[in-house]
Amino acid sequence: MKLIKKHFFRGTIELKTGLHIGGAKSSLDIGGLDSPVIKTAKGIPYIPGSSLKGKIRSLLAMQEGAKNIGEESDKLLRLFGCSDKGKEQKTRLIFRDALLDIDKFEEKFKNSELLATKYTEEKFENTIDRLSGKTKDKGLRSIERVPAGAVFNFEIVLDEYDSDNIEENKKIMQEAFRLLENDYIGGSGTRGYGHVGIVIDKEEELKIG
Repeated sequence: MKLIKKHFFRGTIELKTGLHIGGAKSSLDIGGLDSPVIKTAKGIPYIPGSSLKGKIRSLLAMQEGAKNIGEESDKLLRLFGCSDKGKEQKTRLIFRDALLDIDKFEEKFKNSELLATKYTEEKFENTIDRLSGKTKDKGLRSIERVPAGAVFNFEIVLDEYDSDNIEENKKIMQEAFRLLENDYIGGSGTRGYGHVGIVIDKEEELKIG
């Protein structure tokens, strides 16, 4: 099996609702937000490639009715790879971290008084006692979110081997984007978080060899 091309999908992910992908709470966060979002070393929120890959694979598997990797179709195993004995496949997809478009963010949220930090908002969530229907003691938590309207730039690379049906693989990726737009990414999606819109700005290919 010979690698013959790389196909690049480049575009934007725009938040329709606030996004929370959890990150580690550092000592600087003590006394601040209870649940911070993941950020780069420079303190800028981003969408990890692992989050995109995991969510897209999960949505495609649910569409097939697969409960685990061993039940996924051959076409999904070919795209995402598999290390199970007898089903070994090289992954054909590379998901880059999606980085916040800082210029667009600063233009859109310039002088905003609603942000809790330079790039995020604070949302309070209650924890409800299911028996009494009342808010639990100390049930109010502050959740950090990237606000609706923020835009992230993403790149996904699709490898093509000489034995591949590349048009089928591209079709699966287009379906994956559609599924993601109609679902959510990150945490608390059933409470309205993580609704996104996806635009593919460029599709390019690079011949290998």
